[in-house]
Amino acid sequence: MKASGFDFSQVLALSGAGQQHGSVYWKTGASLVLSSLSPALPLCQQLQACFSISDCPIWMDSSTTAQCRQLEAAVGGARALSCLTGSRAYERFTGNQIAKLFQQNPEAYSNSERISLVSSFAASLFLGGYSPIDYSDGSGMNLLQIQEKVWSQACLGACAPDLEEKLGSPVPSCSVVGAISSYYVQRYGFLPTCQVVAFTGDNPASLAGMRLEEGDFAVSLGTSDTLFLWLQEPMPALEGHIFCNPVDVQYYMALLCFKNGSLIREKIRDESASGSWNKFSKALQSTEMGNNGNLGFYFDVMEITPEIIGRHRFNAENIEVSAFPGDVEIRALIEGQFMAKRIHAEGLGYRVMPKTKILATGGASHNKDILQVLADVFGAPVYVMDTSSSACVGSAYRAFHGLAGGAGVAFSEVAKSAPRPSLAATPSPGASQVYEALLPRYAELEQRILSQARRPLE
Repeated sequence: MKASGFDFSQVLALSGAGQQHGSVYWKTGASLVLSSLSPALPLCQQLQACFSISDCPIWMDSSTTAQCRQLEAAVGGARALSCLTGSRAYERFTGNQIAKLFQQNPEAYSNSERISLVSSFAASLFLGGYSPIDYSDGSGMNLLQIQEKVWSQACLGACAPDLEEKLGSPVPSCSVVGAISSYYVQRYGFLPTCQVVAFTGDNPASLAGMRLEEGDFAVSLGTSDTLFLWLQEPMPALEGHIFCNPVDVQYYMALLCFKNGSLIREKIRDESASGSWNKFSKALQSTEMGNNGNLGFYFDVMEITPEIIGRHRFNAENIEVSAFPGDVEIRALIEGQFMAKRIHAEGLGYRVMPKTKILATGGASHNKDILQVLADVFGAPVYVMDTSSSACVGSAYRAFHGLAGGAGVAFSEVAKSAPRPSLAATPSPGASQVYEALLPRYAELEQRILSQARRPLE
């Protein structure tokens, strides 16, 4: 940006996002280095000796199962932990990663004066001092009490000693955490008055970038399907995650991930529509809403929500059958995917409201017939928008929000001039009656499959 002639003095405030669940360990004495950086040298030369471990864990690390079980046991079980922190214990969550570091490398833990998330680490670079962890990204640690917005003493104690001191106090996601470091003023030309707004996780920043409001949800229809929900009264469960809302401290956001997304849609397209999306769409157009009572579950890889594998088809009498005709198979797949999303979203406290809108992104969002089924199943209009950089755009909105007054100003007010999404589908007449009748059946059949999968071998 500097080489291209960008005028950094135009920047009044900045914020950012970091991939969730990663952690960074600052060595004792690092704060002195961070606060006295030379503008003549790049950061990597000055900070390379500031960390107590050089290879930090990120979300891909699933080696902390033992620590997860210890944490759940310390608070009364997985459900108790979910009610407290918004999620049962997950291997990639930061509290469990910290516990493993303390148990396996106590010297490195002892030598860490501060532990940052990736987001607060990045903010610290701009501040020239340690940035606090924000509520929203902090909710992805199995350490923050999401109702009270404070660290759980029981969870801290189960993970490592003196942990609260190493984490610092969490702050609202719209907080101005300080002015930009003199390093950036002198090296790049920022104004000394440029404000740094708390950085957050990539998923919360995406919610901000898509400008969701109460009752809305966004669905990314990609290799995996991901749901972002805006919640008022969360109901923590053993599946999915509930985070503090990044743009309104009174609300929450939930995240659900479904592993069988575009890949299974492509397989069924190849098997039942000769590999043609046009034929796939015509099958959705030619079959009735509700598929005459035929329901399908398609999990070619072990699903996350719920934990099921295999393909299961049921006729209108709830009898499992081995196959459907091609057009019935296609509708069963798409209806089943969206009914599962609605059922599990409602399990976390989501409710469709009169003003609800659905924002669809990802590859399958280009297929209007798939989006029509989405609108029908949820009984809400579906919009599409270009969100290829939603976390980045959301960070810019959040910087503006923090500068405008944060919690005292509605986020929707500061983002009101942003481009509006395009309407792609509205619910068909009679859709609500069809799917309100089908959803309980689908949920019961899902539980039947789950119970059969868990039945011990005789």
